[in-house]
Amino acid sequence: MEDLSKSARALSGALEPVAGQVYFSPECHERYVQLGFAPSSGEFGGVAAPDGPAYFTSRGSVMGQVPGEVVACAFGVFNPVAVKAAVDFGWTLTDAATICAARDAGAIAQLERVLGAEPDGVARANELLARAVEPLRPEGRPLYAGLASLDLPGSPLGDAWRRLDMLREFRGDSHINAWTTAGIDATEMCLLTEPYWGLPLRSYSRTRAWSDAEFDAAEARLEARGLLQGGTLTDRGRAEREAIEVATDLQCRPFVDALGDDLDELVGILRPWAAAVQAAKGYPAAGPQDLARGVDDR
Repeated sequence: MEDLSKSARALSGALEPVAGQVYFSPECHERYVQLGFAPSSGEFGGVAAPDGPAYFTSRGSVMGQVPGEVVACAFGVFNPVAVKAAVDFGWTLTDAATICAARDAGAIAQLERVLGAEPDGVARANELLARAVEPLRPEGRPLYAGLASLDLPGSPLGDAWRRLDMLREFRGDSHINAWTTAGIDATEMCLLTEPYWGLPLRSYSRTRAWSDAEFDAAEARLEARGLLQGGTLTDRGRAEREAIEVATDLQCRPFVDALGDDLDELVGILRPWAAAVQAAKGYPAAGPQDLARGVDDR
């Protein structure tokens, strides 16, 4: 398990800025504005934050024209009331196929602006990524399954991005499976994750649209179960939070095994791409830590 966890987390960390830049891409934001959504909600560290309804609607669009409740089920730690309202509004502006195409075009445009149309290693990356996604199954993984239903964009970098997004959502869906199976709810997961990452309580999690009262109740439940004390994880709490991550790693075994000894080669290709995207302000330099600091309104 130690080797599996190390490999799964190394790949997840390397691919995150390249796949996840879709949510901060100015090219995406511009396309969403053309559909009637609001522009970027502000900046943090020079990175353009997404408009909420555009974020939920575009990310959920990979599953097709589904109701807000279905999108909320796939979004894990977000308040489902906020997700439903955002998606219901989004469907008054556009349809799934249109915003999904805008999402693809904007994500690929940012990558091509930053990396060039065919960055070093893209052909080999596509070989390895095709191998990585081939054995993946859709059970219990709605966002991954939605992405798997889509055609590849058809360009070398676009195809690589799609496959990276599939791996990203496969792990994300698996993570939700892990913490729900462990008997943790969304508000509790938010509060367990922040100290696990070294963040203050209710810093990053405030972006998930829960109220103070809902977090108060979750904190009280976690303290009563001996997992949290004074805003800090107890030894038991840290062990249980790490167990959730290990359970997530275990579900990533199919793509780790498919890559085998070539996983490190893929990570080596992706890391310079990721660094370039972050240097260009296409993805937060410190990930959740930057989101926890909030945005500067324009």
